[in-house]
Order: sequence, then structure tokens, then C-alpha cells
Amino acid sequence: MTGTTATTPVTVRVPAKVNVQLAVGAARPDGFHDLANVFLAVGLYDEVTATPADTLRITAEGHDVDQIPLDRTNLAARAAELLAARHGIEPNVHLHITKDIPVAGGMAGGSADAAGALLACDTLWSTRSSRSELLDICAELGSDVPFSLVGGAALGRGRGELLTPLPVGGTFHWVFAVADGGLSTPAVYGEFDRLTAGTDVPEPEAAPELLAALESGDATALAGALVNDLQPAALSLRPSLSATLAAGTAAGALAALVSGSGPTTAFLVKDAESAQQVAAALLASGTCRQVRVADSPAVGAVVV
Repeated sequence: MTGTTATTPVTVRVPAKVNVQLAVGAARPDGFHDLANVFLAVGLYDEVTATPADTLRITAEGHDVDQIPLDRTNLAARAAELLAARHGIEPNVHLHITKDIPVAGGMAGGSADAAGALLACDTLWSTRSSRSELLDICAELGSDVPFSLVGGAALGRGRGELLTPLPVGGTFHWVFAVADGGLSTPAVYGEFDRLTAGTDVPEPEAAPELLAALESGDATALAGALVNDLQPAALSLRPSLSATLAAGTAAGALAALVSGSGPTTAFLVKDAESAQQVAAALLASGTCRQVRVADSPAVGAVVV
């Protein structure tokens, strides 16, 4: 056994993400897709609290927790199991998740919980894993999990798990419209494959103009460069999202796109005042269930 289990609970705060560019390549033989995935962490957070226990168990509170599994299929539970297995200990921990990131909304809420659980357990158990070891476990858990640990802004290659940090020169303001129900990420990728069948899908590359806009902090330039190759697939599966995108644009958003695999839609706005105006208009439009306002970039998983 490595380290000594603390008796005091450990709480980790971990952010949501938006994909300001999601370039998707053709399906690989293993079923995954090569990506050029430009992640930006945003200031909506889940918290994961790890407490010593006689066995592994998961509890949750907050938005839409009835939609998340509270058994060992939860990514947070899998994170605890993988870390414990690497250090030859039992994953005896109570993980309590306080949800504020939309569930199944394309904002990496489940991935955030996994990264949060991993850091919380590493701290609780004093396993003292290196950053690279934690990132290895994150990559084993899922494509978005490494970024949830790191935060800020990064380019994800491979399945999205191979990260290169990116400079951000200012604060970007966002409004997120939460739809009714979720969208299955595998289903959205499947629809992407169907829609692109028989076409020459280009190799995914990060757009230089988008990276330059991030580095300069220029919201108008970033708005002109936002792109999500999964958006047509998400709109095909959920046509009603088109009305949400149109409502936010009509209300003055600089740009609108589906966040990741959806169905949450993201609206880049010029400042905090515009964010409140666009949020109010989206709610009034009746095209979404709730709206959230947040800034970016945000820090990654951190013990609080």
C-alpha cells in the first residue's frame, strides 16, 4: 500500500468545457475518430467529495442527478478503481458528486466527475501520483477526461486525450442553453459517419485563425472561427436545436454552435451585459429548458 488514507474528506472542484473547434476525421479501425479538439474550460463546476468508507459508493445531488448512474458504471467510480488498482489498495471511498454541469449535454460533466474523483482519491489516499500518471489514468477513462484535469485551454489530438496547452489572451463570455433530454455521444458519432459516408473526410487540423483568436483574446475573431464537425449530426438527430441556435443569434450572440456532441448549445457573446441579454432572450424563446452564463478560461481540477 502507498500512502496513508486521510480521515478528513477531500473536495475537488472541476470545470465544464466547450469545444471551440471540434474537427473530426473518418472512423478508425477501432471505431474511434482522430480529432483536432480545441477545448476551453468554462466556469460551471461540479464538486466531488471523497470520504473514507468501508466500500466504494456513489451519491449525488444537484441538477438532473436522476440521469446519472450511482453504481460502478459511473466514471467517477471507475476512476477510483483504476487509481486503487495501480497502488494495490482497495477502492474504499464514498464519492459524493454535487452537479452543476449539465448532464449528457456535451460539456463533459461525466468526464469532469472522473477527473475530480481521481484527484480527490489521490489526495485522500496519499498515493502521490505524478501528473503524468494521473493523465494516463484519465486517458484510460475517456477522451475528455484528461482535459477536465488540466483545464484552461488545450488542443486535443488522437481521440482528444493527447493535450497541448494553448495560450488565451483574455476572458470570453458564454451563454449555454440546456435542452430537454440528452444526446448519446456514440449515436452522434454514428450519425456523423452516416452523413459523411462515401465522402473524403479530411484529416482534422486546428485552424490557425482560431488559435490566434484565442491567444489575442479577440471574441469577434473567435466567433468567426468557431466550428463543430459534429453539429450537422446533432441537428439531424435533434432538429429542434436549430431553433435554439437561431434564437440566440437573433438576440445578439456573436456566434452559436452545438457544444461537443450536444444537445447543449453554446453562444459566444461580447461581454457580461450581452450575456444577460442573450440568456433572457433564450429563456423567453421557449426553445430550451434552462440557460447558464459562464466565463472562460477556467482552471482545471483543484482541491478546495
